[in-house]
Amino acid sequence: MNAAQHLFRNPFRPGAGHMPPFLAGRNPEILEFRRLLGQETVLENMVLTGLRGVGKTVLLETLKPIALDSKWLWVGTDLSETTSISEKNLATRLLTDLSVVTSSFVVSKTDRREIGFKGESTEIPQTLNFHMLTHLYDQTPGLAVDKLKRVLELVWQYLRQAKRPGLVFAYDEAQNLSDHSAKDQYPLSLLLDVFQSLQRKDVKFLLILTGLPTLFPKLVDARTFSERMFRIVFLDRLDSSSSREAILKPMELSAPKRIFTKATVDTLVRSSGGYPYFIQFMCREAYDALIQKVGAARQSVIPVREIVRKLDTDFFAGRWARATDRQRELLSVVARLENSDAEFTVQEVVEKSKEILEKPFSSSHVNQMFVTLAEAGLIYKNRRGKYAFAVPLLNEFILRQLKQDE
Repeated sequence: MNAAQHLFRNPFRPGAGHMPPFLAGRNPEILEFRRLLGQETVLENMVLTGLRGVGKTVLLETLKPIALDSKWLWVGTDLSETTSISEKNLATRLLTDLSVVTSSFVVSKTDRREIGFKGESTEIPQTLNFHMLTHLYDQTPGLAVDKLKRVLELVWQYLRQAKRPGLVFAYDEAQNLSDHSAKDQYPLSLLLDVFQSLQRKDVKFLLILTGLPTLFPKLVDARTFSERMFRIVFLDRLDSSSSREAILKPMELSAPKRIFTKATVDTLVRSSGGYPYFIQFMCREAYDALIQKVGAARQSVIPVREIVRKLDTDFFAGRWARATDRQRELLSVVARLENSDAEFTVQEVVEKSKEILEKPFSSSHVNQMFVTLAEAGLIYKNRRGKYAFAVPLLNEFILRQLKQDE
């Protein structure tokens, strides 16, 4: 590939879970994961949490080769709402993922008799495939938790025989998991109970759950021992130095010469707020804009307003459209708070609404609307009873909308 082709090959990759060319600013989290892998007995699991766009999925994918290099096995996927419908659905999800790595383990005749599995022929090697795992699950008496523990204990026996140090169960979008007491279905509690029980028996299965900040409160509400069972890793925005690395390193790796000036980098760091997704999005747009002006004006200024407007349309507009007019009015009050980019309370919102609205909000009204907005994924409530925007830089988008309307 010649220099011209390199120049026009944009190195930035905005997208849901798309791996960037260079992962900046996440070394402490990686070191923490290595520490968890080194546990003699699994006392702590991991919860990766943070707002959308901070790189949770990307970091999860980065941890996988680290586990594999240490000879651990790795299974997992995204958790959909369907998985959380029933305990059986959750068990099926786990066994489906598990069978991918256990299908190479040949089951002995003795084990087959213990499982109650006859098979078509004693000459054909039978493995711990999905059929075998689900058969064992169905044949085990007791509740779903008893059945699942029996299957996983058997799998652990084969992992030890294969000299494997352990197995990582890694699940993204885990905030979708919930218990349903009205239907007597407790899939989230089932997951926690099974892993806590197995780890007490020195079974080295490490659980990693990734999700929005609503995830950990749900875990604690389901089982109070979750506070002691997990190491919480909150992914925040990148600092200035790491943001610059996220911008400059991809171009060093793929482009023959630097396209962005120092002033351009400063602008991108400031406009992106340090959020990895916004860095990738804005840098991709800026790169495309500048390479088309290289011949005419090498010191071209990037079209920041146009890029921000495109970000508003592509990222924020769909979420904003979910809110009713009255909810938007409430969110506009929140956006005007001095601490709108951090945490805020119901009382602060009420007081601010009295300052700027003809018809201010009452405390009960704000509480009710916050519940609805949390269900819509626009805000969330933390363990201290305070609220925050669930979408990064949503406050700045709202202020832009207000300015535009005015």
